Amino acid sequence: MKFSGKNVLVTGAASGIGKQIALTLAQYGLKVWINYRSRPEAADTIKAEIEAAGGVAAVIGFDVANEEAFIEGIKTIIDSDGELSYLVNNAGITNDKLALRMKTEDFTSVIDINLTSAFVGCREALKLMSKQRFGSVVNIASIVGETGNAGQVNYSASKGGLIAMTKSFALEGSARGIRYNAVTPGFIATEMTDKLSEEIKETYTSKIPLKRFGNPQDIAEAVAFLLSDSASYITGEVLKVNGGMYM
Repeated sequence: MKFSGKNVLVTGAASGIGKQIALTLAQYGLKVWINYRSRPEAADTIKAEIEAAGGVAAVIGFDVANEEAFIEGIKTIIDSDGELSYLVNNAGITNDKLALRMKTEDFTSVIDINLTSAFVGCREALKLMSKQRFGSVVNIASIVGETGNAGQVNYSASKGGLIAMTKSFALEGSARGIRYNAVTPGFIATEMTDKLSEEIKETYTSKIPLKRFGNPQDIAEAVAFLLSDSASYITGEVLKVNGGMYM
């Protein structure tokens, strides 16, 4: 895949899907800014891995839920590189419980990190990328943002909102040559799913037409495609990477 831009910021890149996105984009030749909130040693390890493979990376720590810190983080990138070509809003949390037991702060805390922070990233990217008349943003949503899920009212709302917001930003950014797209992962094998019992894994797998969990590389390649020039005529799209679980 070909990339006209030079660098990318990946939020929440210290582990899981974000880590694989960072590694993959570095393999495609981009300088990757690895964002972390609380695990600097993990981010440093990823940076070292990228550099050992001949890539270029930098580590940048800030809490995406802190608007001022997010804006300052982007300013750091601009001061260093003179531009921001691509953004992947990947950072997110869960706080699962049935709605009857969910407190308002349980809801808003997930919205703040999963949705509001992505809004800040998308907005700041629009400001910066408008000046260069080029840029691409990918938001990592979720299958439950399309289907809903019991016990995840907050998470589903955050990811459903992210999908709608992506389309709205795509409309606003299109005249300036800036593309916004979303990826909706299904069940992906990560540290989180490794904790599930084999019985639960089999139950979930039975509902997936391809009969397996996806892996982080599946998501990373989808993100790379949507960022790249290969997707230059694609904006406002929601790319499902779920093994056929939701079509």
